[in-house]
Amino acid sequence: MDDDDLRRGQPTCHVVYGEPLAVLAGDALLALAFRHLADPSSYPSADLHPPAPRLLRAVAELARCIGAEGLVAGQAVDLESTGLADPVSLDRLEYIHLHKTASLLEASVVLGAIVGGGSDDQVERLRRYARCIGLLFQVVDDILDVTKSSQELGKTAGKDLASDKSTYPKLLGLDKSRQFAEQLLCDAKDQIAAFDPAKAAPLLHLANYIAYRQK
Repeated sequence: MDDDDLRRGQPTCHVVYGEPLAVLAGDALLALAFRHLADPSSYPSADLHPPAPRLLRAVAELARCIGAEGLVAGQAVDLESTGLADPVSLDRLEYIHLHKTASLLEASVVLGAIVGGGSDDQVERLRRYARCIGLLFQVVDDILDVTKSSQELGKTAGKDLASDKSTYPKLLGLDKSRQFAEQLLCDAKDQIAAFDPAKAAPLLHLANYIAYRQK
């Protein structure tokens, strides 16, 4: 929907195949996510297949995160906020990115906790962790958009600025945006501090990667 020409250094789907096929590809991938979650062959063994109540809970969680309470809501508010005479508020910007971006990471992390047999407390800790790194991803993305070239990013640099979209650097400035990113990283680490360090290591690595990535 941002009509960008590049992603990860490659032409975007709608540029290569046209918008109708790009929309259909997105629809197919959404359906594939539900199939993968429910298909017994997705799990290494029958013993690891989650019981029906947990599987249903996971399906409902995924639907919430990508639907009208999650990704779709964030994208809709983002579209409605583009081109306004006044910049959007920080609260509105956070709403957009918690729903549009963080909800996908939330689904990925929380689904693993649900099907893996996590307690309610563990699920909610991981939910808060995911929201922190999801928002962190967007803050870093906004910073990189104004500090890196298109070649370095693998996508069009400065597009948000050219489109007059509200971003964290635009509302806070670069220095405060970087401080906010560091705070989100600390908050994310706090949420996983109670877990076994060995088991939480991949989550710690992911948080650090998102915070310090250069593209």
